[in-house]
Amino acid sequence: MPDFWRQRRVLLTGGGGFLGSFIRERLQQRAADVLAPRASELDLRDGEAIRSYLREHRPALVIHAAAVVGGIGANQLEPGRFFYENTIMGVQLIEEARRANVAKFVCLGTICSYPKFAPIPFREEDLWNGYPEETNAPYGIAKKALLVQLLSYREQYGFDGVFVMPVNLYGPRDNFDLETSHVIPAMIRKFVEANERGERQVVLWGDGSPTREFLYVEDAADGVVLAAEAYESGEPLNLGTGTEISIRELAETIRRHTGYDGEIVWDPTRPNGQPRRRLDVTRAQRELGFVAPTSFDDGLRKTVEWFVASRAERVNA
Repeated sequence: MPDFWRQRRVLLTGGGGFLGSFIRERLQQRAADVLAPRASELDLRDGEAIRSYLREHRPALVIHAAAVVGGIGANQLEPGRFFYENTIMGVQLIEEARRANVAKFVCLGTICSYPKFAPIPFREEDLWNGYPEETNAPYGIAKKALLVQLLSYREQYGFDGVFVMPVNLYGPRDNFDLETSHVIPAMIRKFVEANERGERQVVLWGDGSPTREFLYVEDAADGVVLAAEAYESGEPLNLGTGTEISIRELAETIRRHTGYDGEIVWDPTRPNGQPRRRLDVTRAQRELGFVAPTSFDDGLRKTVEWFVASRAERVNA
């Protein structure tokens, strides 16, 4: 719907982040009036600051993409922060958006909210049938609380809030810090740096047996924009590809793309995380016609190329 966004004022939180930066580009391409304040300009932990910002700028639509995120290590290190900040940012923003009569609110959730042993594939109906995997439960529950808030606000106030759950994302502009990154950027960096140093071994966490589903970040951005345009239900919405790959196979694929020919050593003293992840994506296909177009091989190639090029730019700067 090309006219949906034209001159429509949108508050995009997290617009400078990994996924948010691609969402912002797509909104700007559609001639939306995009507000993407930095954290220094709008502290989402401060309810009064949110109230004042909405009163001054009066957006018609809010896309809440800001989050405190990280891989297994970061979740283990700061579970309290991950729970508190993700909860407080979302709860206050939703409440103030309701009070400011925002017409639609799109909240990005996480598949970390699913139970640890949810049936495969993960169906939206199974979201409440168990406790999340322990290493990321605080983050997953914080996000799931926002779904409860949106559902209750829809029932009591008629507030149009939708909840979109992208699967694990990857792509250019990802976080490649080994202390806080997710699995794909961490592996890419380890293999590239091992090549540069001539190291014959790369150590990876766990035993390689878990499976994951990955969605290329630009496809995710397209899905979020489409949901903002056309998804009208309060029920949560999976966003993914519906395919999975083992961490061991993932490592071999990334090794091929980076040209690393050394040995991979698995460290089983490190946590595996959730045993399996694969989404049922039929709701997104049925309601939005969303099918992710980027193949996993192409997406990995683009991600590796971006990382290598960005490292070269920093070295030559």
